[in-house]
Amino acid sequence: MQKLLSEFAVGESGKIISVSGEGRVRRRLFDMGVTPGAEVLLRKKAPLGDPLEITIRGYELTLRSTEAACVMMELGGNE
Repeated sequence: MQKLLSEFAVGESGKIISVSGEGRVRRRLFDMGVTPGAEVLLRKKAPLGDPLEITIRGYELTLRSTEAACVMMELGGNE
């Protein structure tokens, strides 16, 4: 099953399928290691849903919900 990273619930994990977005946003995500094939675990969500804290490539990363909405995921693991 596929869904956007911004739609994940806390504890869900999956693999990145694709990263969309315009110029600077997409480049920023790639620079942070958010690239196709990487495994991601959603660790925390702020009370209003923004920002999100994920674990990717062995480190914790905080993303805005608008950035997370650019990341298409394949669910797997702790559903």
